Amino acid sequence: MASTRISEQLPPHFDPTQAPVAFGNRALPRLSLELQDPQLCIRQRALAALCDLVHDPKRAYEAIHKGCLERLKVLLQDRDSSVRIKTTEVFYLLAAHNVGREAFLTWDVVAPLSDLLDEPVDACRKNMHRALKMVAEFPAGAVCIVTLGLIPRLVMKLPVEQEEIRALILATLSYCVRVDALPALASDGVPMLRNQLSHPSPDIRRAAASAMLGISVPSEGKHKVCEEGVLPILVKLLSDCDPGVTASAAGTIMNTAIITEGKYQALKAGAIPPLLELVGSEDRAVCANALRALTTLAEAPCAREQLLEHLPLLKTRLNHPASIICRAAATAIRVISWTP
Repeated sequence: MASTRISEQLPPHFDPTQAPVAFGNRALPRLSLELQDPQLCIRQRALAALCDLVHDPKRAYEAIHKGCLERLKVLLQDRDSSVRIKTTEVFYLLAAHNVGREAFLTWDVVAPLSDLLDEPVDACRKNMHRALKMVAEFPAGAVCIVTLGLIPRLVMKLPVEQEEIRALILATLSYCVRVDALPALASDGVPMLRNQLSHPSPDIRRAAASAMLGISVPSEGKHKVCEEGVLPILVKLLSDCDPGVTASAAGTIMNTAIITEGKYQALKAGAIPPLLELVGSEDRAVCANALRALTTLAEAPCAREQLLEHLPLLKTRLNHPASIICRAAATAIRVISWTP
């Protein structure tokens, strides 16, 4: 009864793959030191523990201000692939917080991350692209990516990357072309995006259509969309089952139909019937973009004549609860009803 009995079982909730976390405000300074330890196993365990901690925004803020970012940037070039994978995972988790995205710009994290575009390990590239997408979601981050000249490299990766990573690249591009579409246009972005519009994956189609919407805003983009024969593909996408795809397709037709060539290519491809079907959509973006596309097409006399008989359908949208739909419907009716 008095003898000591020591169990061989590990304590509950003990994870041997993670470094023990110090108590209170000593936790992150200790992990920060362990990140630069020469022993591989200590670096691996410190990264695993850090991944768990930075889910919490407060811990993420503390990690950033305790010097972890500079040490993590060094670990992006570590010889061990597991260290690189975990390091990019930490960056991805940090980028999920606003404080993390701001720190990426302050501490120049985007450039070292982009050095992994040719990383041979898929999991590492995936985490890196997840982080870049998070950064690109706010305008200052998108400007940073464009300024660093990453757009041509991202565009060239589209045909060769696996599907999941390709969808991430397309999402990043869709945010970046909103702040400046010219680098993507100069990198043959329109034909590259066109090839992704018919992909069987809805995620890839949605992201490609969103990027095409952004790239069609400048005049150069409108003309390039016409030159590359994108409008017939976009007209087919108006019948896509994904509302994100149809909204972006209608928006791109709206943008391109501003120029005369875009109008007549869209009309030749038969854009009016599917756009009229989308007018009744319950999705706000789909309905609004369809109405706007019909408005730009109605500037052509032949389209205006065709749309006159559908005015009763458009008038049903005048009482829509969303003011943006009401305004778009009123503008469409005014343009279609115009007489010289």
